[in-house]
Amino acid sequence: MAEHFVHQSAFVDQPSEIGDGTKVWHFCHVSKGAKIGKSCSLGQNVYVGSRVVIGDNCKIQNNVSVYDLVTLEDDVFCGPSMVFTNDMNPRAAFPKGGKWIPTLVKQGASLGANCTIVCGITIGNHAFVAAGSLVRKDVPDYAVVAGVPSRIIGWMCRCGGRLHFEKSDQSGCDLCPRKYKKSGEKVSIVE
Repeated sequence: MAEHFVHQSAFVDQPSEIGDGTKVWHFCHVSKGAKIGKSCSLGQNVYVGSRVVIGDNCKIQNNVSVYDLVTLEDDVFCGPSMVFTNDMNPRAAFPKGGKWIPTLVKQGASLGANCTIVCGITIGNHAFVAAGSLVRKDVPDYAVVAGVPSRIIGWMCRCGGRLHFEKSDQSGCDLCPRKYKKSGEKVSIVE
């Protein structure tokens, strides 16, 4: 059996998978069939749907609902009270019977407090969604998006330092020695 922590007020329906070192805090509900990786933290009042996959080392802050068909790759940060959706046109009288729309959040992405992620999109590797943003289209790797609806306002290194492409198609990180190149809306690390 995996070595993980589940607070006594939380509900974990079985079967579900919770990796070693993961902590499930107060008033959480992990649904039957959910898959949660190693070394994750689910803050107070987090809901995880049955067809959710959460990678290793993800931090899901208080009051986040991760609905069916959302996939979080490794090292994803979900800020307090941010929102995922899985239905583009929900109607209480016309349920979809589980035929929802998947959303993918790639490795190292950060989703700020109170942002909303509309279903059917991909948030790129190490992308950063500002607090309060409404994201309704794909976000490229390393992009910083903000606003309602969100738009690209800059670029960020995987460590969180800013990248500056205003004068060149290459940039070093403000905080670490990594170097990046940009072509259109595609940013990649220079190995």
